[in-house]
Amino acid sequence: MAGTIGAESAAAPDPAPEEPRLLAVSDLHVSHSGNREVLEGLYPHTADDWLIVAGDVAETPAAVESALSLLRGRFAEVLWVPGNHELWTTPRDPSQLRGAERYAQLVDICRGMGVHTPEDPYPVWRGTGGPVTVAPLFTLYDYTFHSPGTSSKEEGLAYARSTGVVCTDEFMLHPDPYPSLDEWCRARLEYSERRLSSVTGPTVLVNHYPLVREPTDVLYYPEFAQWCGSVHTADWHTRFDAAAVVYGHLHIPRVTHHDGVRFQEVSVGYPREWKRRPVPDNRLYQVLPAPLEY
Repeated sequence: MAGTIGAESAAAPDPAPEEPRLLAVSDLHVSHSGNREVLEGLYPHTADDWLIVAGDVAETPAAVESALSLLRGRFAEVLWVPGNHELWTTPRDPSQLRGAERYAQLVDICRGMGVHTPEDPYPVWRGTGGPVTVAPLFTLYDYTFHSPGTSSKEEGLAYARSTGVVCTDEFMLHPDPYPSLDEWCRARLEYSERRLSSVTGPTVLVNHYPLVREPTDVLYYPEFAQWCGSVHTADWHTRFDAAAVVYGHLHIPRVTHHDGVRFQEVSVGYPREWKRRPVPDNRLYQVLPAPLEY
């Protein structure tokens, strides 16, 4: 009897169940060798985890659908925003839709799988750190992150061409039916601002591009910044009560703070980039509950 009592008293209590998490990743670029394996290794911690996918999944609608379908089968909710690569119209792609029609095709694909897009009602995270409205955004860029020593789109593009650093978007990303990408960007900014203005309470803002210029200051080629956002979103994180801002595109995963708001760059990037860094045990970045180290 005494032995039994001692065994019971020494037994460890059952561990508390893990709490659900809002997780994020971007720039999976699954068409690159090695990145498909990264995608296949992404799993939730709990059955109730949500996943943000902040753009640049792949270059074709079929590849985007395949990747998001896999993730949708694992996570309780998946939220997607387009990067520039999803919007490319490449010569070998069976889908030759361009511009806004291509984006609409991707939105339809996502809706068919139950993946949230920038065109849908914003979901509300009610786990620890909530309630928080998670707002997927699609803003594009308008060349207002000017190249060094330039003050206009024309000067910035001319300078980039002189250095040989020109984004592939200039050849593959078409603005149809808008006359230019900056005009499409303007329309997207107006649409997004209007929707965000109706949100009450804290938000998590999700965009492929950083909402402020500062994260681009560390780019090896500073002229690339003109393809990375718009000065017109510089105060959105304060105006719309952001608990966090999630973005990708730069392939420089890190955390910075602007006006006291946490900005998380959550990209995987190309194999030639991530193979030079220590590979983390988990490639998914925790947004909520806010990680203690942030």
